[in-house]
Amino acid sequence: MIPLRHSILAVATSLVLAACVSSTAPVKPVDTTSPAQRLAAVEAAAGKDDTELDVQPLRDGGVEDLRVVAQGKRQAGDLAGAAQALDQALQVSEGDPAVLQERAEVALLQGDWAQAEVLARKAVDMGSKTGPLCRRHWATIEQSRLARGEQENAVSAHAQIEGCTVPGIKRY
Repeated sequence: MIPLRHSILAVATSLVLAACVSSTAPVKPVDTTSPAQRLAAVEAAAGKDDTELDVQPLRDGGVEDLRVVAQGKRQAGDLAGAAQALDQALQVSEGDPAVLQERAEVALLQGDWAQAEVLARKAVDMGSKTGPLCRRHWATIEQSRLARGEQENAVSAHAQIEGCTVPGIKRY
């Protein structure tokens, strides 16, 4: 019986010691960037360069009205209302990259990272490959990836931002 008692004591001691061992796995840092800070990064990436050509298409009056409504709701903090107005605008003009981008930015503010990226990707596919709007698309994709902890994919998106800028024509 004594050997059995020693065996039980040895197992119990091992279990107690195993519970005391701490994990050496690295702790992933918590990203505390707010949705508003992410949107500010998108707006900063777009920039405004007076030497850069920025062509804006003519839009349906109803779509333009819905964009104005969405902007007002967004500024008032009614993100659901802004999203709804932009969704209506997209029903009228589904391929408008500016409306897609605005909807992606509302999704970013709502913390819907996946939806923000999907909309911005669609805007990239439908829109211009240069200019401020192009930079906003890629910056939105970058921020949505960062928010999801996809660092390598975010770096890839960030690299695309540079390609959206075409130097202005110097006239002497």
